Amino acid sequence: MIVLEFKAYPNQHQEKAIQETIRTAQFIRNKCLRYWMDNEKVNKYDLSKLSTVLAKEFPFVKELNSQARQASSERTWSAISRFYANCKLKVAGRKGYPKFKKNARSVEYKASGWKLSQERKHITFTDKKGIGRLKLKGGYDLHFYDIDEIKRVRIVRRVDGYYVQFCVRVERTESTRPSGRAIGLDVGLKEFYTDSNGSTAPNPRFYRLGEERIRFHQRRVSRKKKGSANRKKAVNRLGRQHLKISRQRKDHAVKLARCVIQSNDLVAYEDLRVRNLVKNHCLAKSINDVGWYQFRTWLERYGKVFGKVTVAVNPAYTSQNCSSCGTTVKKSLSTRTHTCKCGCTLDRDPSGSQSLMGETPKTALSHHNAAINILNKALSTVGHTGTKASGDLASIWIGENLSKQAGSMKEESSRL
Repeated sequence: MIVLEFKAYPNQHQEKAIQETIRTAQFIRNKCLRYWMDNEKVNKYDLSKLSTVLAKEFPFVKELNSQARQASSERTWSAISRFYANCKLKVAGRKGYPKFKKNARSVEYKASGWKLSQERKHITFTDKKGIGRLKLKGGYDLHFYDIDEIKRVRIVRRVDGYYVQFCVRVERTESTRPSGRAIGLDVGLKEFYTDSNGSTAPNPRFYRLGEERIRFHQRRVSRKKKGSANRKKAVNRLGRQHLKISRQRKDHAVKLARCVIQSNDLVAYEDLRVRNLVKNHCLAKSINDVGWYQFRTWLERYGKVFGKVTVAVNPAYTSQNCSSCGTTVKKSLSTRTHTCKCGCTLDRDPSGSQSLMGETPKTALSHHNAAINILNKALSTVGHTGTKASGDLASIWIGENLSKQAGSMKEESSRL
């Protein structure tokens, strides 16, 4: 399944219709969630039936396409099933109990309720919400895909406008020659990652670079009168700045992950609990800015596309253990060089003990010794697909999604 995104250009009347459509989808989702909370043994089909009942009860719900109503109920069940799965897997911390939507940003249609023009440059929504015909602009050519392959169509609202997404059922695969190389990655704050060969990738620090502009727009927002049109404009400019940083971070993760996957046959990395790491108030901003989880997600996606092996290993003791003999060599944060009795000497942090803005790097991050240990752990478990690595807290099923791994955490939310 691939997602093709196009920029839409609605007029003022169409914008109001899209906003009403999104609010209707949000209303259905919240009603389904309340029904699940108030009743026992509610399943997916009960929520689908409820969407039909709501259409008979509320005229504005009936105006929405029937399959779009079903898609809203399915979204509710998706959140509920994810909560059940986290409870069953005994994920550490909060299990993601479903919450009511207060400011939804999208609505999803299925096979009906929309129609593409012959030149595939316009889309017309045929339900009674009044959205009508929208112009599409993007870098993809929908002529390459059959209409039957488009399974979902979403309208997404962002601070810089509206977008239409097409979910196409196509298996994306690309063939590459085997490189014969395996690599271990240890992510960090000073350097984005250090691999088992000693090479490093710089941390771009997009939020740090754009923080001055963000503060400027935040001051402009605080000076405007609440509820005024000027305040709305100032909030929109602030949101655009956050969206720009989010897109920069994603673009960096996508390009870097693709390069790493294409250059190696096996890629090993730490199974970090980002949600737990950001509890450190001294490093939370830097950890969120670097975007480790987003990089990991794209590593796994490109691993499937190019047919490469990606393995997540437990990060415990990867910094303390010697990569040569396996002996535990305890170190403090101030100790930057790994020195073992066996004669192995490696730089623990090639960039030094202090990172940008005076922050101290987290233990077991950005050092050569840990990257080698990560690779060794991965190689010892590759032949045991479906089992847990020695001492690992999370399963490392090769080729599986993050949602099926017990220790996986949700992606850092990007402020749009």
